[in-house]
Amino acid sequence: MESKILVIDDEMHIVELLKFNLETSNYEVDFAYDGLDGYIKAKENKPNLILLDWMLPNISGIDVLRKIRTDKDLKQIPVIMLTAKNMENNKIEGLEVGADDYITKPFSIKELLARISSVLRRYKINEKPSEIILSTGNLKVDLYKHEVHKGDEKIDLTLKEFELLKLLLENKGKVLSRNHLLDKIWGYEYYGETRTVDVHIRYLRKKIEGDCSSEKYIQTVRGVGYKID
Repeated sequence: MESKILVIDDEMHIVELLKFNLETSNYEVDFAYDGLDGYIKAKENKPNLILLDWMLPNISGIDVLRKIRTDKDLKQIPVIMLTAKNMENNKIEGLEVGADDYITKPFSIKELLARISSVLRRYKINEKPSEIILSTGNLKVDLYKHEVHKGDEKIDLTLKEFELLKLLLENKGKVLSRNHLLDKIWGYEYYGETRTVDVHIRYLRKKIEGDCSSEKYIQTVRGVGYKID
């Protein structure tokens, strides 16, 4: 079945360019020209992936992303941000809110298609996991249900956070470098931007460790990477 992609961008020529190239690559495409309409279409049609502009009428792209990541029906949908905002702090904000990738305008269609393919591969939900439960201490990760629990508390993670935790648990005791995590989780050459990993690890820690100093699951090996024992 074709993957459905929702394009939310207020520049008509960009929407037409994306629609043509995505449909040529056998994707089903829907589109919206403002943030509110895009959010409504996402709710109605449940796309497999969303291409989201930052600067939008009615609701900004970053606010649409916040709504998506707090919506129980949409929070697992991957989102790639397309934007002319190319400052590092903008990129970090997008990643912190829950974007799976961030591409600045103007962009290469070939690169965009490669990143879309990579993100969709990472979001396969029908592949049966080799193990069902991974755990450390009182933290349990159910790979089949795609759920994380700490004791009796269910913890909501973005898919990138979930994949990071899963990979660290599958390699308990091993130090995984930032570049290794970039390659395995993001699935393409990310030009050495290891800050991306640090941002996601920081937010993952906040969710699974909270403010309790006695519950430290993820260890930082300075200058090398991260591990879980």
